Amino acid sequence: MDKGLLNKDGDLMTLPEKETNLEIPEPEKDKQKLNLLQIPVIKGIFQSRIFPGIFQYLTLVVFGVIVYELIFGPGSAHDNFGTAMTWVLWWPLIPVIFVLLGRFWCAVCPFATVSDLIQKVVGVRGVVPRFLKSYGIWLIDFFFILITWADHVFGIVESPRGSGILLLMITTGVIVAGAFFERRTWCRYLCFLGGLSGNYARSGALELRATPEICSKCSTKSCFNGNEQVPGCPMFEFPRAMDNSARCNLCGYCVKTCPNDSIRISPRVPSSELWFINRPKLEESFLAIVIMGIVFVQNITMLEVWKQILAWLESALGTTSYSITFTVTFLVAMALPVAAIALAAWLSKLGNGESTLTNFARFGYALIPLDLAGHVAHNLFHLLAEGKAVVFTALALLGIESHGSSPALVGPETIQVLQFLLLGLGVLGSLYGAYRIAKHHDGVKAWRSFTPMAGLIVVLGLINVYLFLLPMAMRM
Repeated sequence: MDKGLLNKDGDLMTLPEKETNLEIPEPEKDKQKLNLLQIPVIKGIFQSRIFPGIFQYLTLVVFGVIVYELIFGPGSAHDNFGTAMTWVLWWPLIPVIFVLLGRFWCAVCPFATVSDLIQKVVGVRGVVPRFLKSYGIWLIDFFFILITWADHVFGIVESPRGSGILLLMITTGVIVAGAFFERRTWCRYLCFLGGLSGNYARSGALELRATPEICSKCSTKSCFNGNEQVPGCPMFEFPRAMDNSARCNLCGYCVKTCPNDSIRISPRVPSSELWFINRPKLEESFLAIVIMGIVFVQNITMLEVWKQILAWLESALGTTSYSITFTVTFLVAMALPVAAIALAAWLSKLGNGESTLTNFARFGYALIPLDLAGHVAHNLFHLLAEGKAVVFTALALLGIESHGSSPALVGPETIQVLQFLLLGLGVLGSLYGAYRIAKHHDGVKAWRSFTPMAGLIVVLGLINVYLFLLPMAMRM
């Protein structure tokens, strides 16, 4: 790796303008955006003493019920309320929440609440190790990939006990991090959803920012440090310096502590942040690209043709071990999108004169809308084809049996139409994102940068369409 592309914190930097003639356009002026905090009801909610606590403790109670059911409830995923709530309802809805509300889920996540409670009781509040600050996102990428791999190899989703053990293992990590380190170290540097939520939040329809003109006259910095009544930013963010939504969880603490009403919460065009990233990070782009391969794997292993593919792999590899055959499939599925965008980045290099690594990092963000679309489309099948399982298993907790009824909310044709609409929006969003990123250059350079990436996005979109045309199996 070219050391000239890294700053002292290990972040990938754009090359100096004198070498690349690169001009990053400024985003829409913040003062022209609607400030939702000017609406009294919304401002009242964010300034309320019970926000976001009321949501935090509600989700914590539900989380407790889910974990209890997973560990002590029915052993069949079909009958377990915890499995239905986690994998049929929560997992499909979480990327939608990220799009509509940014990382608000992270503000009310039960793991975050557990971390806060542990800190109040036994917290040492130690400084975050430099290693985590430098390599936290890579660790998040690794944990996300590892959990996805483990799900397929050990059948975590189909096993209530397996899902329960996974949640308890994560809770243990949260408790340790909360006991020894300050603020929400786990959420910022270790949570397996952190990279995913950060990337998806960049496509979110809401943003929180401070007003620079007001902040320049402030000496308290209470938005970061907090005050006697309200803690500082749990995610280590300084609103005055924020230029992205990857780590803001809209908890509202800065709204409560700012003495000058500098904080603004504004609606914006989804994904508009992606083409205003001045310092693209390789690890964030890498995750965006790898997720495309993971979505492919999730789809392929649920297709009826997977058994034939598996038989061929067993013959080719000379083993009947599912761990080995799936691991090979998993690695290949992740490697192919990485190799494809590396090739497209190299072709863009020929057109714009920037390094392959810089193009790889910058254009990787353009895949996030298609990632989102593929992720939501895949899980939309589970939500709509198995959604009633949440109601059925909840009724079973009350002793009301509902066996024999179909768990589907709508028919397969409707689901497929919705999936294709999502994929169409994802392709268009990624194409426009790549176009706007390419427009950092002028004239011919812009089109030479854009064309290879546009071709790749279209190909990835078509692969997704083909996979969703094939019949899928249900989990519940």
